[in-house]
This record gives sequence, C-alpha cells and structure tokens, in this order.
Amino acid sequence: MHIWDVFAKIKSSEDDKPAPEATTSQGDEKVASEVRTSSEDSDTESLSKHAQAGVQKIEATTSVWSKSNLILAYVLIWIIYFVSTMQQGMTGALTPYVTSSFQFHSLTAATSIMSSIIGGLFKLVLAKILDIWGRPQGFILMVFVLTVGLIMMAACQDVETYAAAQVFYWIGYNGMNFSMSIFIADTSSLKNRSFMFAFSTSPYIITSWISGPLASAFLNGPGFRWGFGTMAIIEPIVAMPLFFLFVWNYRKAKKLGVAPVHNSGRTTMQSIKHYLIEFDAAGLLLLCGGLALFLLPFSLYSYQSNGWQSAMIICMILFGGLLLIAFALYEKFIAPVTFIPFDLLKDRTVLGANILAAVLFIEFYIWNSYFFSFLQVVNNLSITEASYVGRIYTIGSCFWALVVGLLIRWSGRFKWIALYFGLPITILGCALMIAFRQPGVNVGYIAMCQIFIALGGGALVITEQLAAMAATSHQYVAVVLAVEGMFASVGGAIGSTVAAAIWTGTFPGLLQEYLPASAQGDYLTIYADITEQLSYPVGSPTRDAINRAYGESQRYMLIAAATILIAGVFAVLAWRDLNVKNHKQVKGRVF
Repeated sequence: MHIWDVFAKIKSSEDDKPAPEATTSQGDEKVASEVRTSSEDSDTESLSKHAQAGVQKIEATTSVWSKSNLILAYVLIWIIYFVSTMQQGMTGALTPYVTSSFQFHSLTAATSIMSSIIGGLFKLVLAKILDIWGRPQGFILMVFVLTVGLIMMAACQDVETYAAAQVFYWIGYNGMNFSMSIFIADTSSLKNRSFMFAFSTSPYIITSWISGPLASAFLNGPGFRWGFGTMAIIEPIVAMPLFFLFVWNYRKAKKLGVAPVHNSGRTTMQSIKHYLIEFDAAGLLLLCGGLALFLLPFSLYSYQSNGWQSAMIICMILFGGLLLIAFALYEKFIAPVTFIPFDLLKDRTVLGANILAAVLFIEFYIWNSYFFSFLQVVNNLSITEASYVGRIYTIGSCFWALVVGLLIRWSGRFKWIALYFGLPITILGCALMIAFRQPGVNVGYIAMCQIFIALGGGALVITEQLAAMAATSHQYVAVVLAVEGMFASVGGAIGSTVAAAIWTGTFPGLLQEYLPASAQGDYLTIYADITEQLSYPVGSPTRDAINRAYGESQRYMLIAAATILIAGVFAVLAWRDLNVKNHKQVKGRVF
C-alpha cells in the first residue's frame, strides 16, 4: 500500500457538546456546526473530561482542523525529521574527530553516557509538560534546548564542554522527536499508528546517504564547528511551521468554544511549588545523579593513575549507589508524586515492552560505540564509506518498519512479528559479527550482518512501542512512551558504559602488547587519537598491531551484545497478544 492510500483512509470523528455562541466566519460556523452535530450523535466522542489539560487541548485541536491541515502536519513532521536525522548522522560521524581534537578519542562512548541518562529521564518530565501545558509548548521548548546544545558544540574548547553540550543536544533532540511521536499518537488510530511512526522516520532512508558526505565536507572544509553552527540556524527554522500550525488550530478550537478553559487560581510562587512537586524534581535529581555517578567511573577509571583504586572512582561508585538507594526510598515513602508511574509498570505488556526497549539499546550501544572508528581504522574506509556501512542499520530498519506497519494494519496483531522474526534475526546478525568484525575479513560480511540486524530492529522498535501504547488509554500515551524512552535511554547509557569499560579495559593493554618496539613510545598518542591511528600505512607492523587490538576488543563487545539479547525473548513472551485493528483510542480527525 502506498503512503497516500493511507492518507485516503482519513476518518473524521465526532467531538464535544454544543459550543457556546461566538463570532465566527462562515467557514468556522460550518466547522462549529459539524462539531455540535457530532456530539449530539454520540457522547463517546466528546473530549476526555477527566484527562489532563494537554490531552484535552489536542483532542479539541483535532476536532476542528481540516483534512488538509492533518496532511500538512505530517508533511511538516517528515521535513523536521529529515533535517534532524541528517544533522544527527553528521554529529555521530564528527564526534570521534571532536574528541580526538582534544586527545580523548577513547571518551567517544563516555560522552554519550551522561547525555543518554538525562535525555532519557527527561522524557518523563516532558511527558508531563505535554500533558499539563500542551503539545506545542513542549515541542518548541525542546527545539530551543536542541539549538542551545548545537551552539555549545560549535563553540566548545575542551571535551568537558562538548560532553555538556551533548547533554543539551540529546535532551533537545530526543525531546523534539518524542513530542512529534506524541503528535502522531494523538492523530492516528492504533491500527495505522505503526505505519505512521515508520513514515515519520523514513527520512533516515535518505539522510543516511547525506550525513557522511556532509560531515566530510565540513571536516575537510570550514571545520566541525561550522557544521554544528549551521544546523543551529536551520533546525529552529524548519520546526516553527509545525508549532504555529498546532497553535493556530488550537486557537480556532478556543474560538469555537470546543477547547477547555483552565484557570488554576494559583499565584506564581504557588505554581512553581506545584510544578516542582508535579514533576518530582527531587526524584529526578536523585535518579540522574545516582545513575551518572555510578556509570561514569567504568569509562573514566583508566585515566586515573590508580585505576579502580583511585579515590575519585571509589567515591563516584559509592555515592552513585547511595543516591540510587535514596531515590528508591524517597519514591516509596516521601514523594507526593512519583517520578515513574509504577502502576503502569504492573501491566505485563507495558513492562515487557520497556524491558525490550532497554535490551535493544544496551545491545546496540555496546556494538556500535566504536564501530565507526573500527570501519575507518581496520577496514580502511573513508568517512563517507564508513558512514554508508554504519548507516545500513538505520536505512534498513526504517524501510522495514514501513513493511511491518502495513503487516500490523493488515493483521491487527504485532507480537508474532517480534517473537518469530525480529528477535531471531537480530540475534543471528549480532552473533555472526563476532566472527566477521575482525581484521582481514571482507567488509561485505559486516554489511550482511548489519542488514540482518536492521530487519530485526525495524520490526522490534515498532512492535515494542505499539505494545506499550495498545495496553493503555489515550490519556496515558505520552507517559507510557516516556517510560519506554526512559528505559531505552538508560539502556543506551548502560550499553555505552559496558562498551567504554571493555574498550578502556582491553584496548590499551592489547596495544602495548602488539605494538612494535619502534612505536611503543607513541602508545598513548595512538590510544587517544584516531587520526594518529590512521596515519600509519595499511600493512605496516604498527597498523597491523592497531587493527589486531581493535579486533580483540570488538570481539568482547559483540559477545556481550549477543548475550543480552536473550533477555529480549523473555520480555516479548510476557506481552499479551492484543488486536489493535478495531481498538479506538483517539478522538477527532485522525489517520
């Protein structure tokens, strides 16, 4: 089925009770009349009276906007994804060179640990912003944070500033994409939602071919700073039209008397106190601080003269563990509003989906953290060539997700796709890489493994998100997707931590063991800088030694990645075999 066949299936739903009289144009009067007539026909189509303000606002918006506005919204979402995915791919390609410019190539994985933790946990805060204040407000806030991160990356003068910039960038990037995912969930029926999710991320199929050459152009031209600075200008420009489209339609709903009116009656200080409690700020700080302090030492210990016996490393692990215990106790006995909606996790389908999300991200970040560097150093690929191989997963998974979306629309079920196809082929691809990601092996075998993992990923990510959403109501869609995103991001942080721990625990020692005597004096420079590694000719004793060290370190990473996937099988087995074909979850004019 072509994408426009799905557009043709748009259905207009009924909405609220009769709106109060207002001064309207002839077109608005027609819309108001339709809304009033619809509500008279069916009470089930009225706004969710007990839902939070953000949910009511989006339901009011979708009740009054036109078919052309709905299609325009999806076109704008596709354009935003196109620009942001192109920029994200470019950032990934440039990161090893940014860290190497500060002589810290081995921190390539570590820079993403903190950003993954905070970026993932912040989704729960963002979900509350979207539910309490509104979808457009949360979206534009994330665009601002993303832009700040890009500006910081363009201006950074050391690896610490770059790591801080990554935190802002990933909060903004993940948050912007999360906001658009909620838009899609708000404006699509369950049976079509997987396909619309896949459609929105389909730009990856194109941008994966662009991001590598773009990174090369900036790296070989004006420099990586100009690359980040350019995108800091472009990102907000392409995001603003979607924001104004939703705001304009919401104001239209208010004008017609369809949108709810909320007045808290609180003073400014009372509102600040209310939102600090509502967002569980104390719990958020305890959890972020605890995870960061506990995970970071695994990638930083090799930089301390005493290694694991360093006072700083011991203190970080100790205080990180204490903060995590304090978080659990605070949420159990003190917090007026809990940060994590534990009641939702009692549903085995939701819990299984979240566990699978964590497993997939742990597995991915373990084998992917130094993959781009491996392709350049061991396989002697250029930045552009390495980006093509590295992006096979992205291209393949996004393409296959479209197919999976159509299969779900046809069958109404999703568990069988994950259990009998997604997981087996992902495990196969990851296991084969243990043998094929080694020096002297043709890069075509690596590409084959990437294709297997891509097909599995395209099936698993879509089904896992749908499982979480199908098990709850519209009021909790933002929250369950935020929890799923939190599990995924914390899983990514754990994966990066494992990768960094394996790398720093094996690669330096292997280098010292294999490097010829003539290169032993340059050991630290070779370890810290990818450009130094690439400077040795292919086939020289030093380059062979570097390649051999890479291969052995990668083998340990891949064994760990393949092993963790077994947990994903049990997670999927826990899902209920839900049928989404006739399940109505959202209101208004939706796909």
